[in-house]
Amino acid sequence: MTYTGIKPDTRFEKISGLHPCFGAKANMTRGRVHLPVSPSCNIQCRFCRRCFNKSEQRPGVTSRLLTPEQAAELLDKALAICPEITVAGIAGPGDTLATPHALETFRLIHRKHPEIINCLSTNGLLLERFAHELMDAGVRTITVTVNAVDAEVLCQICSQTVLDGRLYTGVKAADLLIRAQMRGIRKAAGLGAVVKINTVLIPGINDYHISEIARTTAELGASLINIIPLIPQYEFSDHEAPTCTQLNEARKAAEEFLPVFRHCRHCRADACGIPGLSDLSFLLFEGDKTMEETFSHG
Repeated sequence: MTYTGIKPDTRFEKISGLHPCFGAKANMTRGRVHLPVSPSCNIQCRFCRRCFNKSEQRPGVTSRLLTPEQAAELLDKALAICPEITVAGIAGPGDTLATPHALETFRLIHRKHPEIINCLSTNGLLLERFAHELMDAGVRTITVTVNAVDAEVLCQICSQTVLDGRLYTGVKAADLLIRAQMRGIRKAAGLGAVVKINTVLIPGINDYHISEIARTTAELGASLINIIPLIPQYEFSDHEAPTCTQLNEARKAAEEFLPVFRHCRHCRADACGIPGLSDLSFLLFEGDKTMEETFSHG
C-alpha cells in the first residue's frame, strides 16, 4: 500500500530535493557531512554502543570528537572535497541536545554558510526545550528517533532516561521520553522544521507497533519516516536483525500514514559525501593524528 495521507507540504517537497537523507533523488546527487561534536547521551537504548574507530559503518561511531570551532572549519574542508554538499548534519555520537555543542556549532555555521541546510538528529527528550534556539541557529530539518509510542513497549528498548540530573528507569523513563518526544515534534513542526522520524525495527518487540508510531507522529506534524533495521549489539546482541520481508512489511505499515524513506545507509557520526555514491570521510580526516581515547556514555 502506498501513502494515502495528506500530501507533503511545499517545505518537505523543497527539502526532499536538496537533502540526501530526506529524498531518494537527492540521495544520489546531494552531499552531507556529519560533524561529531556531541559526546554524551541522556538516555540509554539497549541496542546502542557508541565508540571510536575508523572501520564500523553505523550510527554512534566516529573517529574523533570535534569542538564547535573545529567542526565549522571542517565544514569548509568538506565543501572543498565535495561541492555537492548541501547539508551540515549533527548526529552524535551522543545525543545532540544533551550538551550545548551542537547548537554552538550550528550558530557558527549559519553565520558563515546560511545557504547550508542545518540538520539535527535527536532522541527528542529536550527538543521542545530547544526548538526555538534550533530554528534561530538555522536548523531546518530534524530527525527524531521514536522507537515506540507506548511506554510498555519502549521500556523494553530504552533502559533509562536522565532529565535535569535525575535518573528514571523502567516504564516511568519510557513514558517521560515519549511525552517529551511528542511535545518536541509538535513544537518543531509548528515552528516550520521538516521533521523525519527514525524507527529502529526490532523483531518481537516493536515490529507490530510501527503503524501506530507512524500514525501518531504524522498527527503531530512529522513529514517522513525511516524504518531502520536493528543492528544486534550491546544488550540486544542476541536479537536477530529483521529480515528483508519483515522490513518491507514494516515499511508498508508505516506508509499508510507517512511517506517512507528507503535509502538509509546506517551512516557514521562523521560521514561525508553523497550517501548513494561514496563516503569521503577518510579524506576529510586525512592527516589527522589526534584521537580521543575516552568517551562519556552519559
